[in-house]
Amino acid sequence: MTDTRASRFQRGDGRRIAVSFEFFPPKDEAMERVLWESIERLAPLAPSFVSVTYGAGGSTRERTHATVKRILSETALTPAAHLTCVAATRGEIDDIVRGYHAAGVRHIVALRGDPMAGAGEKYAAHPGGYETSAKLVEGIKRIAPDFDVSVSAYPEKHPESPTVEADIDMLKAKVDAGASRAITQFFFENDLYFRYLDRVRARGIDIPIVPGILPVQNFKAATNFAKRAGASVPAWIAERFHGLDDDPATRKLIAAAVAAEQVIDLVDRGVTNFHFYTMNRADLVYAICHLLGLRPATQEAA
Repeated sequence: MTDTRASRFQRGDGRRIAVSFEFFPPKDEAMERVLWESIERLAPLAPSFVSVTYGAGGSTRERTHATVKRILSETALTPAAHLTCVAATRGEIDDIVRGYHAAGVRHIVALRGDPMAGAGEKYAAHPGGYETSAKLVEGIKRIAPDFDVSVSAYPEKHPESPTVEADIDMLKAKVDAGASRAITQFFFENDLYFRYLDRVRARGIDIPIVPGILPVQNFKAATNFAKRAGASVPAWIAERFHGLDDDPATRKLIAAAVAAEQVIDLVDRGVTNFHFYTMNRADLVYAICHLLGLRPATQEAA
């Protein structure tokens, strides 16, 4: 008898699951240890790339640069550097792009970025800076056409976009400027992703739209994060975590179950590429990837 549970990730059509991981730069030595423990834990899964974020308003720019360069020099991973339009002139950003290229970085995640005052505040372009993420993509490709540029996509639209259609207009502008991939804001209802994908494809946008997955390490923190990002948290997820504020062991099991259900459903519906927002914590992400059939290279060789 065929075990469909095992075979769903070992497709006969030759498709393989691909993953990428997102980290944020450390604020102190203790967080730096946690970050590098997470990178070392996940590196054997051979992700397509790992990205390193900026803080709000570009506040961690230098630490982002240092982390990306360390990944490049000390690991075999392919780093993708986040770059935003915030708090810098075009010339300053162009210098960063040239510096990355000279260091050997060939992948940038180009974002407008949050306002200097933080998410939820009114955004104003920096005087002499790139006004939009589409303009930033255009600038990156002008400096070095061989950059692989990823951009953001929003299944529930960006909080500042008046409509989903206006949001898709912005995605189209980023693609026309040279973006080769879009990574979505995290979502918890897969139908949101597929409805968005249908609308994007109907606009003639054919680049990969990679689902961003946020394993819920901390439900309260994830809920606050979702509010700032304009992502909805369905009532059924809140119900699953209800009453577990003082029970971290059970919370961890529920978090694994929720994330596993989401990625299994996406795989069953044809998705083969995932971007994980790790929050610099590796264990839950590693477990989900194991479920997806990913194994360290040494195990695969054996």
